[in-house]
Amino acid sequence: MSKAHQQLSNEFKNELNNILNYWSQNTIDYKNGGFLGKINHYNEVVPKASKGAILNTRILWSFSAASNHLNTEDYKEICDRAYQYLQSHFNDITFKGIFWELDYLGNPINRRKQVYAQAFAIYALSEYYIFSKNEEAKNWAIEIFNLIEKYAKDEKTGYLEAFNEDWTPIEDMRLSDKDMNAAKTMNTHLHVLEAYTTLLKIYDNENLKKSLKTLVNIFQNKFLNRNNHYDLFFDQNWNLLSNTVSYGHDIEAIWLIIEAVKILGDEELMTQAKIIAITVTDTFLEEAIDDEGAVINEKNLTTGHTDYDRHWWPQVEALVGLKYAYAIKKSKKYSDCSLKIWEFTKKHLIDYENGEWHYRVDKNGKKNTQEDKVSMWKAPYHSSRALMILTEK
Repeated sequence: MSKAHQQLSNEFKNELNNILNYWSQNTIDYKNGGFLGKINHYNEVVPKASKGAILNTRILWSFSAASNHLNTEDYKEICDRAYQYLQSHFNDITFKGIFWELDYLGNPINRRKQVYAQAFAIYALSEYYIFSKNEEAKNWAIEIFNLIEKYAKDEKTGYLEAFNEDWTPIEDMRLSDKDMNAAKTMNTHLHVLEAYTTLLKIYDNENLKKSLKTLVNIFQNKFLNRNNHYDLFFDQNWNLLSNTVSYGHDIEAIWLIIEAVKILGDEELMTQAKIIAITVTDTFLEEAIDDEGAVINEKNLTTGHTDYDRHWWPQVEALVGLKYAYAIKKSKKYSDCSLKIWEFTKKHLIDYENGEWHYRVDKNGKKNTQEDKVSMWKAPYHSSRALMILTEK
């Protein structure tokens, strides 16, 4: 390993350590159990903030994955805490699956069954099982997989977005206020694919393999468009509802699909996945990288409006996606772009004063102080996962 590569590897390892330390030292809710629901930009705890399923499952996944990656027991207590809180508070004993949101005391305040959250529960529980060998966690992951297959799988292929508490149809399927009310979304399918990939590591099941293969095909045949982007929002009949490009999701999808195909062991699908990965990555390099070498957020192809803000998570997903692209096609443009993204991240997104990373900066490098450090959507998962992959031998 060259001196420059060694330095880069050390930077990634140190930053992974910083992130894990931040979350283990700042986010535990010692008073009410589990983890604090919100910490603002200035690192101040927001009192009585609700607790989201996505935050809790992403904490469980991140620390379980870090424990497996680093081969350490140092984070066992936080892994167990996240698992136990998920089990005792988010777990729907009556209708099964997990609730979407709790109040600060741990009481359910939004009982809807968002498939996105169910997928993250599978993802986290599977990773936790790899670390803990807790059979209860594995069985729970399998149970939620069967729930998704039973209730969310659509006869026209794909998965519906959300349901009421009892798994009956719901009108408003939106994941958040920023999202379109769509029956099928690329984002949820991506995380179902990610969850099923990890579950297959611990659960050798033909139905699971079949569903994962179908998901890969949906990405290549439904979501991928002629412009080498993944379309985001569809109705139940697969009619396109939007014309927005999310650059972070484009580059995240290519490597998650490769990982899914890798565990399926399908050579024909892998050949296709690699060709598409390079095509999507090359388009990404042409459209998503700004003058500073950072990843911009999104673009509406109908109106031409571009969101030039640089959010934290697309930067790290790009680092991973470009690593995968480089492994397929040893082009210097992928490694050069990665270095620029990392330099930008170090300069603008890592918060050296309060720890963790800023949520986003605008095209002039100005921090958005209204966004939180810790929230329903700000968790250690994207950054810690990327840094683990970037430090793999």
